[in-house]
Amino acid sequence: MPERQFKAPPPYAITSVDNALRIATMLQLEGPLTVTQVAQRLGVAPSTAHRLLAMLVYRDFAVQDADRAYRVGPVLELAAHSKSAVARLREIVLPHLHHLVDVLDETASLGIRTGDTVRFAASVEGHQSLRVGSREGMAFPAHRTTAGLLLLAELAHDELEALYSQEQYADRPGQRPHLATLRNDLAKARRNGFAFNHERSERGVVAVGVPLRDASGTAVAAIAVSMPSVRYDKTRLPSLVAVLKTTAARMKNDLTTT
Repeated sequence: MPERQFKAPPPYAITSVDNALRIATMLQLEGPLTVTQVAQRLGVAPSTAHRLLAMLVYRDFAVQDADRAYRVGPVLELAAHSKSAVARLREIVLPHLHHLVDVLDETASLGIRTGDTVRFAASVEGHQSLRVGSREGMAFPAHRTTAGLLLLAELAHDELEALYSQEQYADRPGQRPHLATLRNDLAKARRNGFAFNHERSERGVVAVGVPLRDASGTAVAAIAVSMPSVRYDKTRLPSLVAVLKTTAARMKNDLTTT
């Protein structure tokens, strides 16, 4: 099986299906949402949001509480225990991502690692015509993303070995990264304090990221800015890293004071 990469939208995308899947992801990551909140997030009419939610309820992907808010249903409930932490993190980080976009006018994102994958918990697109699209709610192999490299760099040697053991990849050997190369990449990220991704995850895309740490110094997530490679200028790298580190420090302060 080929390794999963960032994907372009299908040529005949079905908007209603895409919106329903986005709602399911939001409920799973963030917790209860109202019809109005869903409509605002998707940019659709409340009546459209209501119809989408009704179908998710019918298929047990969502349920409606007494206060008329919707939450994950039986199909998604297995992961519901983590929703409050992710929702809080997302709420704190989003204003800072918007600020990053205002300053850099490139797409900014928040990535969280779960095992050998990274999920984009939040993403704010830049305003330029040629830009990297939002990956919010999507999950990809950690070793191929900027956030993933930063978060994998936090693991001890034996933890990394266990995560990418041959046993873990017995049914998908083609997706297992070359560990010696990965260790070198992670050592570089630790040494620099940032990760640079040149078309590692998608052709034509460059990304730079830094870890987001809590009060104890643990990297709980990572933030990154992504841009088309044709617009990347290597002389900007120090300034990009400086802005990201300043933003991460502000996020950390908000995490510890709210």
